[in-house]
Amino acid sequence: MRHLPRAVARSLYPAAVAGLLVLSSPPAGAADDDAPKGPAVTVLKVAKSCFSDIVEATGSIIAREETSVRPERPGLKVTDVLAEAGDTTTAGQVLARLALPEGGTLQVTAPVAGVIATSTAQIGNFASAKGEALFTIVARSEYDLVGLVATTDVRKLAVNQQATVRIAGAGDINGKVRRIGPTVEPNIQQGMVYIGISSQKRLLLNASGRALIKTGQSCNVAVPLTSVQYSSAGTVVQVIRRNRVETKRVEVGLMSGGNIEVRDGLNEGDVVVARAGALLREGDPVRPVMASAEAAK
Repeated sequence: MRHLPRAVARSLYPAAVAGLLVLSSPPAGAADDDAPKGPAVTVLKVAKSCFSDIVEATGSIIAREETSVRPERPGLKVTDVLAEAGDTTTAGQVLARLALPEGGTLQVTAPVAGVIATSTAQIGNFASAKGEALFTIVARSEYDLVGLVATTDVRKLAVNQQATVRIAGAGDINGKVRRIGPTVEPNIQQGMVYIGISSQKRLLLNASGRALIKTGQSCNVAVPLTSVQYSSAGTVVQVIRRNRVETKRVEVGLMSGGNIEVRDGLNEGDVVVARAGALLREGDPVRPVMASAEAAK
């Protein structure tokens, strides 16, 4: 076998080494497959959350029990008025004094504690056992919000469920479901519910109010409302797996604070597109960018 001259061998050695490196390195396409491509997309991890099932009732404020205050004898003139509408009273408190025909005075007292709803007592006027009441008292400061509820929600209601009652000018007041009407208003297909309220504030009778009744709670994974798309194919969420878009059909439930419960179709820890859109389609490559904690709320 003939040997190459040393000078020629030295000149061919670098080329041979380079050839070996090319043969041993993986194809360029294989290295690029896992590299993020496509547009940058904001994503977030699916987490568990609990949702309250809230039924809304709208209606007006009434006194649960209203007590009328009159003198037992007719034809007595009012000489002193010691209380007026809006005052809180105690049982036995003197509300007014009346002059007796034979001399002396008669004290008119509150039969129950509560809030005086109305008063007709004026000095010089006559009071009677059968006439207009001198005072009406909301007994024990107990009110009801009589509200209407959609027929589909009536079946969710139960006595003693907690409620938040919102009344203009009075803020939020705690209440409970006290009674559920047995019938439905045929013209509007709504049922009636009585929400009991106890408040030392003076509530205006017949004022409008709204009750938010907590009828239950459900805990599941949740996503922002912006992650959900509704189409003829159903309700879907775009999931990112290996930097590509996958479209998942989901079953959604309750909503609260910009988030929606997902009862089926997603698992805790799945990565979803924060703001789904028609521009992203099944199989599209993307560059996922994890949303910050504040942006994910």
